[in-house]
Amino acid sequence: MNYLDRFLAGVPTLKTHLQLLGAVCMFLASKLKESSPLTAEKLCVYTDNTVTPHELLEWELVVLGKLKWNLAAVTPHDFVEHILRKLPQQPETLARIRKHAQTFIALCATDFKFSTYLPSMIATGSVAAALRGLQQQQQQQQQEEEEAASAPSCEALTQLLARITNTDVDCLTACQEQIEAVLLDSLQQFGQEQREHPESEVEADPATTPTDVRDVDL
Repeated sequence: MNYLDRFLAGVPTLKTHLQLLGAVCMFLASKLKESSPLTAEKLCVYTDNTVTPHELLEWELVVLGKLKWNLAAVTPHDFVEHILRKLPQQPETLARIRKHAQTFIALCATDFKFSTYLPSMIATGSVAAALRGLQQQQQQQQQEEEEAASAPSCEALTQLLARITNTDVDCLTACQEQIEAVLLDSLQQFGQEQREHPESEVEADPATTPTDVRDVDL
């Protein structure tokens, strides 16, 4: 998404080329991030063969040129682990926070309003939203009073996150609330689709990016 947004910000692109551009950006990102990157042939199959490997490789050079070969982009995912290491949470809780935060980050990449936020702010807001959701879930499950008493409040965790990342509490809270609003919209849309097509089965997503908002409690 970073490559796609940067390219579209500087290059007018026809709608008929958007699928090709998206495939090229996935091609480049997988080369940089994955130990087993996607092949050009597989990406062409994913486009129902509307894109040829030759076109993909040609556009790869075009995108690289427009991005000035700067592929080491900083994204919100780069900050998540640094933030989690500072949180006073158990390892099993951190694993759930990580999963939900990554889901929020993926949702933010689909909404233009988050283009004005720094990657660090999106990461911090996503972690804060994940913490709030998990705390509310714990309260609903009526945990033992001793555990509930020892758990930091949402406000205290937000202030801790603001200190960790040296950000303003109000800005962090605003970002967090916008992330939660995007999640609620996605959940409502999913619920509406389920009501309209109750007989349809949702296939498992084989992608490595966790984007299944149904697992997130808020």
